[in-house]
Amino acid sequence: MSTAFSGRPSADDLLVLLAVGRSGRFVTAAEELGLNHTTISRRIAGLEQTLGGRVLTRVTGGWELTDLGREALAAAEAVESAVKSLAADADGNRLLEGVVRISATDGFSAYIAAPAAARVRRDHPNVAVEIVATTRRASQHRSGLDLEIVVGEPQVRRATATQLADYRLGLYGSSEYLREHDAPATVEDLAGYPLVYFIDSMLRVDDLDLASGFVPGMRESVTSTNVFVHVEATRASAGLGLLPCFMADRHPDLVRVLADSVAVTLGYWLVARAETLRRPEVAAVVAAIRSVLDEQRGTLLGRE
Repeated sequence: MSTAFSGRPSADDLLVLLAVGRSGRFVTAAEELGLNHTTISRRIAGLEQTLGGRVLTRVTGGWELTDLGREALAAAEAVESAVKSLAADADGNRLLEGVVRISATDGFSAYIAAPAAARVRRDHPNVAVEIVATTRRASQHRSGLDLEIVVGEPQVRRATATQLADYRLGLYGSSEYLREHDAPATVEDLAGYPLVYFIDSMLRVDDLDLASGFVPGMRESVTSTNVFVHVEATRASAGLGLLPCFMADRHPDLVRVLADSVAVTLGYWLVARAETLRRPEVAAVVAAIRSVLDEQRGTLLGRE
């Protein structure tokens, strides 16, 4: 049901709400708008007085929109769209600008998000893309982030979750390591080999945790929270690495073993607020990510 506003809100106050609603943080909104924290607080307070209710509620790590805030945000988006429609190039195309912040796993950040960001920058030089490389579950409160790329289907609220693509983990050893140690012939043989993978006690992604069940009995060798460390430790003959195929297959010195028996298919998922996805600069980044994924879909699943 629509809420009846008790006054006419200021366009400036609405744009402040838009910045806070998207980032979840006063500090981030202040940086984006070139204002100080006190001004942001004052404008939000003024907007709430005009509308006759709270537009933001405090959550862990930031702020979330209330029902009234989401209604006001729709008006704020209309104001922003009207303002941005005045900025166009010589051909009449809208000029996109702003900062898009992405959180993604290490491999996705390097091989998918980075080239996608470069494409956006070529087409829209006034759009900056910030990539935070981390492997974790989707946040329940996306303060300071526009897009999250996670492994496995997330359980989130007040956000949309969309599967982007599948990728595959395989078991690899370096050519040198396999010359010194016979390659395992069966899954049962793996009990005699050291495993290069994530630090078990620090792994916060259920699907990645379950993936290690495909290599039963292996003892830990070099472990890390960073998948690039897994790749390089495997190349340095630390043991057999359970690696993303799209990363390992780039190195001719890595040889896949037990390809028919150890093949773990996982999914990349995109998580974002619905209002964030409506921003043209965010939509441009998502489109570029999808384009890169389409081009690499075969690579993501590994060489046959």
